[in-house]
Amino acid sequence: MPTYDTLKHALRIVSLATPLLALTGFAAHQPSSGSLAQAAASSAPVEAPAPAIPVATPDAPAYGWRRPVPSSTSPLAGPGAAAARVENNGQQVLDWESGAGKSYLIPALEVTGFLIGLNIFDRIFLDDDRTGEGGRRTYYSTTPTTWHHLRDQNWGFDQDPFNVNQFGHPYQGATMYGLARSCGLGFWESWAYANVGSFAWKMAGETDRPSINDMVTTGNSGSLLGEALFRMSQLVLKEEQGPPDFWHEAAAAAISPPTGFNRLAFGDRFKTPFPSHDPATFWRVRAGYMFNSEDDLTTDFQMSYGLPGQPGYSYRRPLDYFDFQISGLARSNNPIGNVLLRGLLYGKEYQAGEDYRGIWGIYGSYDYISPTIFRVSTTALSLGTTAQYWLSSRLALQGSVLAGVGFGAAGKTPTSDGQRDYHYGVTPQGIMSLRLLYGTRLALESVLRGYYVSGTGSDNAEGDEAIMRSNTNLLYRIFGRHGISLQYIHAVRNAQYGNLPARHQTDGTIGIFYTFLGDTHLGAVQWRDSSSD
Repeated sequence: MPTYDTLKHALRIVSLATPLLALTGFAAHQPSSGSLAQAAASSAPVEAPAPAIPVATPDAPAYGWRRPVPSSTSPLAGPGAAAARVENNGQQVLDWESGAGKSYLIPALEVTGFLIGLNIFDRIFLDDDRTGEGGRRTYYSTTPTTWHHLRDQNWGFDQDPFNVNQFGHPYQGATMYGLARSCGLGFWESWAYANVGSFAWKMAGETDRPSINDMVTTGNSGSLLGEALFRMSQLVLKEEQGPPDFWHEAAAAAISPPTGFNRLAFGDRFKTPFPSHDPATFWRVRAGYMFNSEDDLTTDFQMSYGLPGQPGYSYRRPLDYFDFQISGLARSNNPIGNVLLRGLLYGKEYQAGEDYRGIWGIYGSYDYISPTIFRVSTTALSLGTTAQYWLSSRLALQGSVLAGVGFGAAGKTPTSDGQRDYHYGVTPQGIMSLRLLYGTRLALESVLRGYYVSGTGSDNAEGDEAIMRSNTNLLYRIFGRHGISLQYIHAVRNAQYGNLPARHQTDGTIGIFYTFLGDTHLGAVQWRDSSSD
């Protein structure tokens, strides 16, 4: 697999999303109390509820910056568009509800072309990269090397750097997933393309031994990441006020490059708006300074999508709810600090009384935590719940509790020169997240994560690591969508490897941030009459 330098371009594309989001803005959907009452009273199924358009006030500016364009100007916009999507100037156009216009062939060709292009790129720019098996050039694969891999199926664990295996591979998988998803395929169909593409790369893209860890992260973590990026790009493209302009198209392409590619390459065929069904969302962008043993300038972006309690919204598709966060550091050798993603794969809504709404089910998660001192990354399935409880008319409590098992990598392990400096293994893990919201001014959030990276399923069965990480953040909204945040992160690592002395490490980091908010309600979902208490 390419070294970290070959992935810099992909990392820059991801990092571009943060400033573009601040410039363009996602559409924020928070129904008024009147619309909530109407939604609660109606028993008719809601296919795609029309988003409420907030009214700008001195303390709550309008959320979108698009120029008003009548929806009738576009044959692909408006509630009656389904009939118009069958053909456009003789070209079949995608219809997400019926599946008409989707393609299985186009993404198959695109994934193949992507892998061939990646192999050619690596041959040119990584000509000196060699395997440990006879010193062969890693990317000079041939028909005999491909047949050797297919015949022997001699799987193992590779020695690539942590950030390549745990971030570079998932992003490669997200690219293959996005090529299929943006051609109209569903989550599981696109997941299959990402995993088949990963297998094809291990058989025919490299000459070294195919690696188990790559198959876990590329197709599975990549699919979760790809779906989250696809959904966020569709929010930017949401056609509330006419077709998206150049800047919204550019922002969507920065978030999900495969989506941007297919929208550009195939005209109107794949430009049909994805039916998001009006999820309750909250996002924020932060920029600030982290004080620890090695001070860092940092930026991060976080989005919660499909928060429980939105009237008329249901959870019928994978990742109709997800929580996503990515942070960047001002370091050339470690520009991506964290990628944290959890999403509901299969579940249902529930409620308790008038003040509590929640969802529960099976979640998929992809975590990549890479600070200076030590690291951990996992791909996991968990059972859990996410909910919101109105403690009073102005005080809301949101939270998630998940427990499950995955396959992870962790630590900085003692190794010989040229060997992998981290440890793989089956990883039981859990997360508890609480967020207390006071009106439209204050938000206090605390997240506790725990990982146990065992030796089971690894090439180093004698080692294990236990890692705990807590993150507490206090946000104060100063005016409009502008605020300030204080953050404290505390992490503990206990590691044991064979006869080596046990290691105990702790790390504490304090941060201060300017925060730009997606809206002024701080993510609280209001399904009840605002006068109730």
